Amino acid sequence: MQIGLIGLGKMGLNLALNMQDHGHQILGFSRTATTVQRAVTAGITGVDSLEEMVARLEPRRVIWLMVTAGQPVDDIIASLVPLLAEHDIIIDGGNSHYRDTLARYQMLKEKKIDFVDVGTSGGTDGARHGACTMVGADPAVFAYLEPLFQDICVKNGYLHTGANGSGHFVKMVHNGIEYGMMQAIGEGFEILEKSSFTLDLAAISRVWNHGSVIRSWLIELTEKAFIQDPDLSAIKGVMYSSGEGLWTVQEALDLKVPVPVIAGSLFMRYRSEQEDTFSGKVVAALRNQFGGHQVDRK
Repeated sequence: MQIGLIGLGKMGLNLALNMQDHGHQILGFSRTATTVQRAVTAGITGVDSLEEMVARLEPRRVIWLMVTAGQPVDDIIASLVPLLAEHDIIIDGGNSHYRDTLARYQMLKEKKIDFVDVGTSGGTDGARHGACTMVGADPAVFAYLEPLFQDICVKNGYLHTGANGSGHFVKMVHNGIEYGMMQAIGEGFEILEKSSFTLDLAAISRVWNHGSVIRSWLIELTEKAFIQDPDLSAIKGVMYSSGEGLWTVQEALDLKVPVPVIAGSLFMRYRSEQEDTFSGKVVAALRNQFGGHQVDRK
């Protein structure tokens, strides 16, 4: 399948390489020429403009967006619409708010352009070697794209969640859960770090990941972070919030669903920007490990 991929950052470039490994032909575009050149160096065919991308894609065009949520998505869609034909497909694989997705779907439906929302999980490593995707789409459009998702995802790692908007909705809640899980890990390791015992936190992470109830990829990444920096002294415990946790809590308030753990973890993200904590260091290190997210270094 030919795919135009817009947004060649950490996730976008890795997805492009993943797709290309599975025989798909990728045309990559980014707003900055240096980013496109980096992708070209990695083996992706780059284009200089959206016009060139659309012209080189064969009908039925498939264009996958991996850009920052919000206005950047709207801007790119607005630029693409005049260039596309009926039943071309735009995929938003970023962390857009599902309500924005619903509005974009309706707008594009009126223009007879198909729109698909994909919640993409697994971090940068998953994007490169096997992602987990949650796909909101009309059934016929999903059926057309399913071979692509089968290729780029781990076994049993993709799901047609239902109507448009549902993919981003499910991913939003996924990220809210992620907030709570990482906060619990961070708090637990702060207790260990402050105890009177001399404890090897990397070794504790390792043993917990062999048969314990809390074994998980996050615990594996915790071990990796402590191996790299045993007391996390090189970073600050600032845990930036990228938005999905806030959206999950807002949705819970609208639905009158109590979410004290997720809400508490969101508030701790905000508090971390005011005061350094060891639990904050753990969560910051975890976000860096799985997603390449920024950490503040001392």
